[in-house]
Amino acid sequence: QVQLVESGGGLAQAGASLRLSCAASGRTFSSDAMGWFRQAPGKEREFVGATSWSGSGSIYADSVKGRFTISRDNAKNTVYLQMNSLKPEDTAVYYCLADRYPPPFGPNVEYDYWGQGTQVTVSS
Repeated sequence: QVQLVESGGGLAQAGASLRLSCAASGRTFSSDAMGWFRQAPGKEREFVGATSWSGSGSIYADSVKGRFTISRDNAKNTVYLQMNSLKPEDTAVYYCLADRYPPPFGPNVEYDYWGQGTQVTVSS
């Protein structure tokens, strides 16, 4: 069974950092592009960022550019989202996704697998 399991969410103060992890299982994801989306209460799901299969290329939403960084460890089948300088508007459920057939990668591709999400709450 293919699964993506996010972890690392929680409560943080504005200006703090959190690192989310996404552990993939059930198959090898080293050829997949990996993405992160988020959804805040009452809002539509929003693209956060994505990385190529090798991790050498990444793309980010303007709202997180310069603060968030995606990395991956293909040996561990894990992708990370390092979130620095958190803001209250970053509060959302964060989802990890996998695209089996890149390129391209980014906000407008069809993702094949989704995780269940992890809550991030940033207080002011």
